Amino acid sequence: MGNGARRVMSALKYVVLIGVGFFMVYPLLWMLAATFKPNNEIFAGIGLIPKAPTFDGYVKAMKDYGGDINLFESMFNTYSYVLPKVVFTAFSTLLAAYGFTRFNFRGKGLLFSVMISTLFLPQVVLNVPQYLLFNRLGWIDSPWYLPIIVPTLFAVDTFFVFMMCQFMRTIPKELDEAAMIDGCNSFQILMRVIAPTMKPALVSCALFQFMWSSNDFMGPFCTSRRRRSIPPPFL
Repeated sequence: MGNGARRVMSALKYVVLIGVGFFMVYPLLWMLAATFKPNNEIFAGIGLIPKAPTFDGYVKAMKDYGGDINLFESMFNTYSYVLPKVVFTAFSTLLAAYGFTRFNFRGKGLLFSVMISTLFLPQVVLNVPQYLLFNRLGWIDSPWYLPIIVPTLFAVDTFFVFMMCQFMRTIPKELDEAAMIDGCNSFQILMRVIAPTMKPALVSCALFQFMWSSNDFMGPFCTSRRRRSIPPPFL
């Protein structure tokens, strides 16, 4: 194949990739453009450029709709517990995976099996006992979101611990031995050798936890007494 044919094939490849990429990004661009359109124009077509641009959508989003808080206050309330959950989950699951993969202790296989078995428990089954526990601790309606944040300090997300373990098993133990010869203790080995190598797994854990926590409704709902004001069904 000559240079001319290669250039044509390369150009066709990029044309196809750009077309497919635009097709995939177009819904996001349309949603962004729709924020500058009035309601009657949003459903009038699929064009991107607004005929009558307006900022009413952003102005109205700042008003108190359905409660005493606006959009910024709602986002602040959400991320005030989401961000600590992300940080604490990544750190605690890293420590738990480090213990399971790098240390030998009695009952390790049994404890790991019990931990994996908790994946079969749906969150709905845990809501009532968790509420009773947090109620006895006096954490219900905590202004610091203790029932939501504190458990993440103890690596309660089995999926992330398992993911960290699987990734950490791919890191050669010879790196640990070399660091130990250089005078590093166990914690220094984790922070200076293993953690930098596990950046992809840590980022994945942080992204998943951020998305799941941002979309979580039952977690905050089941740690508040305010839900009692909702009338029970069929009454």
